[in-house]
Amino acid sequence: MAELAFVKLGGSLITDKNQEATARTDVIVRLAEEIQRALQARSDLSLVLGHGSGSFGHITAERYHVQNGCNDWRGYAYTGAAANRLNRIVTDALLTAGVAAVSLQASASARCRSGKLMLLAMHPVKELLRRGLVPLVYGDVALDDEWGSTIISTEATFGYLARALRPQRIVLVGEVEGVFSSDPFKDQGARLIPVIEAHQLEQLEWVLGGSHAVDVTGGMRSKVQMMAQLVREMPGLRVSLVSGLRPGLLEHVLLNPDWNPGTVIMP
Repeated sequence: MAELAFVKLGGSLITDKNQEATARTDVIVRLAEEIQRALQARSDLSLVLGHGSGSFGHITAERYHVQNGCNDWRGYAYTGAAANRLNRIVTDALLTAGVAAVSLQASASARCRSGKLMLLAMHPVKELLRRGLVPLVYGDVALDDEWGSTIISTEATFGYLARALRPQRIVLVGEVEGVFSSDPFKDQGARLIPVIEAHQLEQLEWVLGGSHAVDVTGGMRSKVQMMAQLVREMPGLRVSLVSGLRPGLLEHVLLNPDWNPGTVIMP
């Protein structure tokens, strides 16, 4: 049976989030090659790809408060351009690896209200998938009816697309193996949580902290909450959070839908 999966390459994975506009090119190239191998091995697999903006978009957005209305509207332009520069690096790596990725700029059609994505053009995504291509979205700036400007996270875009396209899986690929009992960068005793039941998410609020670097879209808490809401709405959906630093892991995850090497969010 054909499968549609959404895959996000996290900003903290593909950039050094503590060094402005610093891509981890070796990681990006390796992940692109893993994606291509998975697509070659599974002719029944269709993908929508996405990536975060990491140290390209987040640091610039924080500087100008773009996420909730700009303190200087030039910052909107600078942040969009920064996100686009990283997207060009990712797109080129995918194309070089043989993945027929087509970049879609969310800000060109997005409409937001109070930080929530209300409208996004769907036809390009559907048509690209129908043609056997791979839509590639990314964290981007957006105009906001209430705030003036905001940031659309890749998870927010995935959420909007998922409600229309009904993927079987969403895979969030980050630096760490999944969701932990505390910040694994600060606590050596942090434990991996292998399963999160979406209807019991409130019981885990105490472990869902923010990102360990600048993240204007809310860090781990926001990501897990957004994905849990999707799972509650779409009971057949499976959301996995895995590490992209283990060579070959993403490829194996795409080839084996039931394998869970990290954290899975279930109904």
